[in-house]
Amino acid sequence: MAYAPSTPITGAANSLLTSPTYTIVADTAPNAVSKQYNVSALGGTQTGVTVHSVSSPFTLTAFRPQTFKVLGQPNTSGVIKSFPKNEYVLLVRKGVGVLASQPVQVASVRISISIPAGSDTYDKANLAAMYSAAVGLLAQIPQGLFDLGVTGTL
Repeated sequence: MAYAPSTPITGAANSLLTSPTYTIVADTAPNAVSKQYNVSALGGTQTGVTVHSVSSPFTLTAFRPQTFKVLGQPNTSGVIKSFPKNEYVLLVRKGVGVLASQPVQVASVRISISIPAGSDTYDKANLAAMYSAAVGLLAQIPQGLFDLGVTGTL
């Protein structure tokens, strides 16, 4: 399955949002190795939240490597000396205000996924577990992440 989120996305509630949903539409990606969607409508209670616009973006972008790295051949001793990694990135950008009469600034969440070449075919089960645990963790701690970004308390 490719990066093709369904719409609407059900967001995670926190102290400022009740039953948040985000209607997304395909957008022009920043380059040929990415796909982008923008938030065109909101659902639930999200007082003060804005949808995507040129001056206040709300985008969800996935990037893959420009060129995929592959596992090298073992040397004469049977040892592989280098294990290159393919990096995938999920970037969520949101325009935010910082002070009255000031231009909108862009906040972002960047999730980087680094996969050793070869593991994509040799050890799919452990990669599946890694993705599952990561998404489960993010789904479990939305309020904690919000608090971290607001208070700095880890």
